[in-house]
Amino acid sequence: MTPPPLEALLLYRLSRLMAVTGRMVTRLCEGRFGITRREWRMLVTLAGSGALSSSQLAEQAQLDRARTSKAVGSLVAKALVSREALASDRRQVILCLTERGRALYDELFPLVSAINVELAAALAPAEAERFDAALQRLQAQAERMAEAAVLPKADRGRRGGGLG
Repeated sequence: MTPPPLEALLLYRLSRLMAVTGRMVTRLCEGRFGITRREWRMLVTLAGSGALSSSQLAEQAQLDRARTSKAVGSLVAKALVSREALASDRRQVILCLTERGRALYDELFPLVSAINVELAAALAPAEAERFDAALQRLQAQAERMAEAAVLPKADRGRRGGGLG
């Protein structure tokens, strides 16, 4: 049996869509606002959830903890996020948007939202409803698959094929 062409794979098609639209968001974030898309994702998460610990932020933003920690440091240095130690445990910190972070979010979110609205305008209202329902089912299926999967972790430090 011949495998399907790459263009027939759902994840490939979604990745291409994200690559094209993501570039627009990246240009806005980096070129106009001086933040990365990862930092934007974290700002959006904090704006929607309020104060969070670093591990809660990583979980809600679906980012690994090491990358979250690095991006938090950058956001704090840019005065977009504040870190406050808990009185009960000085090792634990809570992250919050600063006034400057909230202002950036308030300015950038409508621009990112407009990209999404323009993209979704390609669908008729009934198609958009069906697409949303399908995305919800796909997300639920992906989460079930991820929970059940027993896959090796990537060894990013190893170079080469790793088959020998």
